[in-house]
Amino acid sequence: MKKQSATKAEVREKATKQVKTRKPTNGAQEYSAKSITVLKGLEAVRRRPAMYIGDVSSRGLHHLVYEVVDNSIDEAVAGFATNIDVTINKDGSVTVSDDGRGIPTDEHPTEKRSALEVVMTVLHAGGKFDKNSYKVSGGLHGVGVSVVNALSEELEVEVYRDGKTYYQKYRKGEPVTQVKAIGTSDRTGTKLRFLPDSTIFKARNFKLDTLCERMRELAYLNPSITIRASDLRSKEEETFHFSGGLVEFVKYIDAIRPSITRSPIYISGAAENVQVEAALQYNEGFSDNSFTYVNNINTHEGGTHLVGFRSALTRALNNYTSKNNLVKDNIQLTGDDFREGLTAVLSVKVPDPQFEGQTKTKLGNSEVKSIVESIVGDQLNRWLEENPGDAKKIIERCARAAEAREAARKARDLTRRKNALESSNLPGKLADCSITNPEHAEIYIVEGDSAGGSAKQGRDRRFQAILPIKGKILNVEKARLHKILENEEIRAIFTAIGAGIGDDFDPAKVRYGKIIIMTDADVDGSHIRTLLLTLFYRHMKGLIDLGHVYIAQPPLYKLKKGKVEYYAYDEDERVDLLKKLRAEKRGKSGDGGKEIAENAGGAEGGTMVDGIVISRFKGLGEMNPEQLWSTTMNPETRTVLQVSVESEGGSDRTFSILMGDDVEPRREFIEKNAKYVRNLDI
Repeated sequence: MKKQSATKAEVREKATKQVKTRKPTNGAQEYSAKSITVLKGLEAVRRRPAMYIGDVSSRGLHHLVYEVVDNSIDEAVAGFATNIDVTINKDGSVTVSDDGRGIPTDEHPTEKRSALEVVMTVLHAGGKFDKNSYKVSGGLHGVGVSVVNALSEELEVEVYRDGKTYYQKYRKGEPVTQVKAIGTSDRTGTKLRFLPDSTIFKARNFKLDTLCERMRELAYLNPSITIRASDLRSKEEETFHFSGGLVEFVKYIDAIRPSITRSPIYISGAAENVQVEAALQYNEGFSDNSFTYVNNINTHEGGTHLVGFRSALTRALNNYTSKNNLVKDNIQLTGDDFREGLTAVLSVKVPDPQFEGQTKTKLGNSEVKSIVESIVGDQLNRWLEENPGDAKKIIERCARAAEAREAARKARDLTRRKNALESSNLPGKLADCSITNPEHAEIYIVEGDSAGGSAKQGRDRRFQAILPIKGKILNVEKARLHKILENEEIRAIFTAIGAGIGDDFDPAKVRYGKIIIMTDADVDGSHIRTLLLTLFYRHMKGLIDLGHVYIAQPPLYKLKKGKVEYYAYDEDERVDLLKKLRAEKRGKSGDGGKEIAENAGGAEGGTMVDGIVISRFKGLGEMNPEQLWSTTMNPETRTVLQVSVESEGGSDRTFSILMGDDVEPRREFIEKNAKYVRNLDI
């Protein structure tokens, strides 16, 4: 990256313009009916793709695959498909096929063209609105596959039904062929291949590991199906089929956490056309790991089904405790106590689910609460009576949680009283910004006082706050809340962010729209970053879900040619940049990639290659304030990675592996993910 970035004054001026309220133009520009634009067909999707798939980064790219797979899953839930294949092809496209009924190809009664073409090119068209075709489904709005079509450079679909094979091809959402029969077939199903549009997705690199997380999750939720995921580029392949369903899912999540019961509790039932299925067990951890799904869609914000599940759990365990006199009179158990160390997966199938928003993250159907509460309560009561030994272990574990909760309450009260006596509630080490609107403010959590000093000098004080932390914070994976609150560095983080902790946590109170973790690009820096991510995931996950948490990307190398400085953010970029600079200097194409790596690979203090000085930054503290600003903190030129959760169960398991006590699973995980060590997706 060439050292040509906006000055702090220019960035400040731009930020000021964003914050100021725009004034009317007093009719300077005509606004009439002619100003109203009507977007035809799928043009709206291409204009605003993030409205339909979240974003156009790696997350949105992989979401395209999930939209297509969800259609196949709905066929499986309806009882018509048992096999789904997802393949990353050598040209970067993806093929999804199933053995379901196949999309109808006959003429649509009102559209007067093939139903296949209608499904592929019209928003809000599909079989999910007809309850005779699908009793329950995850695709509720009829936008999934048509959105994929709109955002694809090329899309081909083959349908196998009625003894024939039908075919149609599209480009950027528009059909380039008619639906036509191209042969005969004795199978049924649909096969769809799409190549994302390069003008919309700047990076089109599908990752098999990312896809596998979702495919594994779907296979656990639907034990009757088999999902195969393969990558023809690397010849890797995985097959997912779990006949044990949710019980196996819970065991997978808790693989390295010792369970206190012999096996997970399994619950299944139905009422008023709502199917309820759950599996749960208790472990020696300190987190509540409850994952909820509606029609195979992960509802990470919960909803009425989760409320019903928690009510049933609390009531059943409380009743059993009182009936058998299992705790001392001075201990009062609450819902929080019954959820500590709990791992649970709740899956409901609802004919007409009402979600809060298009993102489908929170269920709103009021009737589902009482249905879940009744089914879970009845079966949990029966299990407790039939398994008194395991039941006693659970209650004893909950009693210990109650004692720890009381200790945490006292710690929070002490912290509040201490803050009340101080002139400011904010940590003394925090260098705050002047903007108070969270939408325009950001905070850097920086490793070390040296880097913190450079960041404080290099930042734009108007909208950038700096919080330096000393060394490695407490590993919250292995500590209860009262121990966490005793850690000075963690208290400073909680206080600076302002969203609270535990019962007081409220993401709406966050003081900064962007919370950016900035650590050294070495082993210690990676460890500190993982410790901080664990803290956010376990105790402030709402901030991750809302997109507030980021990871800074400081450069690893500086290349100086004459008076001009360039920066490289990884080894490959350094090699490519050096080739380019050498080619410019010699006036010909660069060569000797191997020679470059050998000559400059460990350039700690700086080395000379063809008149180009190469330096490797040992840490953030080595950068002067201006370098830190121009490479890592300037919004105009920096790169920051937004932290997101692709798979709830997979993410929980990953943090347990990385931060738990068991060494062997951690070693295996690191070896498997070594190729992603630069930007490890958690």
